[in-house]
Amino acid sequence: MPKYFGTDGFRGESNVSLTINHAYKIGRFLGWYYSKDRGPHCSKILVGKDTRLSCYMLEYALLAGIAASGCDAYNMHVTTTPSVSYITRTQFFDCGIMISASHNPYYENGIKLFSSLGEKMNDSFLDMVEEYMERDTLKDDIPLATRDRIGKVIDYMDARIMYSGFLTTCVNTPLSSLHILLDTANGASYNLAPTVFKRLGANVDVINNTPDGTNINKNAGSTHIEGLQKIMREGKYDVAFAFDGDSDRCIAVDKTGAVINGDRIMYIYASYLKDQGELDTNTVVTTVMSNMGLYKALERKGIDYVQTKVGDRFVHEYMIEHNNIIGGEQSGHIIMSKYLNTGDGILTSLVLSEIMVKTGKTLLELSQDMRDYPQYLVNVVISDKDAVMSDDDIKRKIDEVKLSLGDKGRVLVRPSGTEPVIRVMSEAEKQKDAENAVERIVQELRDKGYFKGVRK
Repeated sequence: MPKYFGTDGFRGESNVSLTINHAYKIGRFLGWYYSKDRGPHCSKILVGKDTRLSCYMLEYALLAGIAASGCDAYNMHVTTTPSVSYITRTQFFDCGIMISASHNPYYENGIKLFSSLGEKMNDSFLDMVEEYMERDTLKDDIPLATRDRIGKVIDYMDARIMYSGFLTTCVNTPLSSLHILLDTANGASYNLAPTVFKRLGANVDVINNTPDGTNINKNAGSTHIEGLQKIMREGKYDVAFAFDGDSDRCIAVDKTGAVINGDRIMYIYASYLKDQGELDTNTVVTTVMSNMGLYKALERKGIDYVQTKVGDRFVHEYMIEHNNIIGGEQSGHIIMSKYLNTGDGILTSLVLSEIMVKTGKTLLELSQDMRDYPQYLVNVVISDKDAVMSDDDIKRKIDEVKLSLGDKGRVLVRPSGTEPVIRVMSEAEKQKDAENAVERIVQELRDKGYFKGVRK
């Protein structure tokens, strides 16, 4: 099991579990790996960051490590995760690095690695990075570059303009009929998102667009949607879009204040493509956390669906293997492979806006055939997650509960990848049935002595 890298990069509290030493060693390994078999300065690595305070020190450590190992480092400065993916792929970088902890609070940070194709690095490569990170620095066998083989650090802010231009080409319809509110979470999209919408003619207002290093995601963005809902109920705007800190997520709010989450976004987009005869493979790729209401709505529309493990990385891997064009997560990671191979909150909001203009309908109207099933989730604190998941009595109880719900509900029990927690979730036609299903499993955890408490 990886020590540092999870499904979405290396995450940790800055200067506690994620330090400049970690960043420097990652830079050292990547710089060496991509330059070791090439001539001087012909290898290049792209680096971007979001707006959190600790990004600067991690950025400089990464840049130093890359250059010290003999690779050129191109610095995009504050930018979005999908922009790093796009520029890495289209401008022929050996790899890309994004410094961000996505929707997490400012005191946490992360390092995401992208291949030359703009895809998240595979496990075999990350294993090599981790193996190097575990070595004693005093016994480091990766050589430092010398003389003319030392790498350069190159300012590459022009890439942000390049990416902004790309986004404007993804929409062919003027958005001048829409009055749009954006919540940029005091994150990486604070300047980029309104710029793109204005270029396309939209009447745009922005909130949470004054980052100070510590206010990223603070009561703002896609994980704190309540503020947008309140504003939208005032009736001034046609639609609102909220992004997270690195702008790979988007959650929308309809003019009525109704939340349009990732499941509803996938339904709207897939249905629109279906109606246009453009839904190649006729399939939506979801994770196990998508709501049953989405699946029932897709069935009525004649659209197939599949489920992957939680994580947009797994969604993307399945999409690539099976040539699917739409997939995502309930949380707002939406992958539209016609344009990009990663989730992009700004792109998602642009496409939804265009669909609204072309159809003359609101987002709530476009998703009216989807009814969310009531959901109940309990995060149970567990000392030994592996023991729980292999316990035959727990398995039997889960099967028993599933059988009782039949095709009118479902149960999902899965260990957290980052916490000592087992997530017990149920959906049913009635809220009380969902709650009862979860409580039966939680009680079994109590009876078996696994239960240590509940985490919000």
